Amino acid sequence: MAWVYLVVAGLLEIVWAIGLKYTEGFTRLWPSLGTGAAMIGSFYLLAQALKTIPVGTGYAIWVGIGAVGTAILGMVLFDEPANLARILCILLIVAGIVGLKLFSPA
Repeated sequence: MAWVYLVVAGLLEIVWAIGLKYTEGFTRLWPSLGTGAAMIGSFYLLAQALKTIPVGTGYAIWVGIGAVGTAILGMVLFDEPANLARILCILLIVAGIVGLKLFSPA
């Protein structure tokens, strides 16, 4: 169950990272509330996952999921560059996430 918590925590990290763009510096109420709720949920689920998963592995995977998802959504939603170099770097992060999962003792 810890791995499910970790994946959902990573997905919520994507939500709050993208949500920050829509809060306009926390000046818009509903996007700010949604972003805050996603932050709380993400940190809570990360904390639950880290009861079982080693902290280095769990934190790195959480950040990796967030980084990959946020980078992809930045390209899709905000017309950020989607060149070959960026995509290859995202794939390297994904490879690192998979490697950490495969070689994790938990």
